[in-house]
Amino acid sequence: MQEPTFLILTCLAAGPQHGYGIMTDVTQISEGRVRLRAGTFYAALDRLSTDRLLEVDREEVVDTRLRRYYRLTPAGRARLAAEAARLRANVAVAAQRLGLTLSFQRLSLAGS
Repeated sequence: MQEPTFLILTCLAAGPQHGYGIMTDVTQISEGRVRLRAGTFYAALDRLSTDRLLEVDREEVVDTRLRRYYRLTPAGRARLAAEAARLRANVAVAAQRLGLTLSFQRLSLAGS
């Protein structure tokens, strides 16, 4: 899974968000490393929707503009959890080989 996809799904794990909110959240979560451009971002949303990993939660009009909110589907939540587990296992191996001690307690996922 590409990092932008992982971050988009991670943003939605906290609850439904509108497009601009997701883009902003991705930048914050990645500490500025990942900045999604609108075209790339909305293409990713379309792909994730086609893959049934997210869906439209609701739409509302704000200042005469349509604001669409997205949410994770159960399949999206499962895919994100599987990817987080895969990354966690890879980090553990890398840390072991580097002689580092890591605590994953901060990374425990609520509700999983």
